[in-house]
Amino acid sequence: MSEIPDQGGRRGAVAVVVRDGRMLVIRRSDQVVAPGAYCFPGGGIEGNESEEEALVRELREELAVSVAPIRRLWRCVTPWNVRLSWWLAEMPREAVPMPNPAEVASVHWYTPAEMARLPGLLETNGWFLESLDRGEIEPLE
Repeated sequence: MSEIPDQGGRRGAVAVVVRDGRMLVIRRSDQVVAPGAYCFPGGGIEGNESEEEALVRELREELAVSVAPIRRLWRCVTPWNVRLSWWLAEMPREAVPMPNPAEVASVHWYTPAEMARLPGLLETNGWFLESLDRGEIEPLE
């Protein structure tokens, strides 16, 4: 995985979508920062967007799906200096994520344990899963 540049001052929103005990996970395309990494979908907050607005926009851009942000689950600052807010989000059951190849190489549904074992998992995603495992984050369903 390539080095991620320092992006100090940036903010991002991350979607945690859960279905039947599995979480929506993407593998990043070769055309974006951290190519090939596994992570939850999401991205940068633009201008005066709220966290919720950014989350909805990012999922539409990356996966062509609509989501409804439910509640903020967690926050962290990445090693590359981006402040992330992690949101539980709901996606219609009939929605089928369609990856935008410019941003997403593939889409997966993993349990937290399966996700934690993925090679190339973004570090912050591992932190989230560890906090979830320790009971520091409210249950996802």
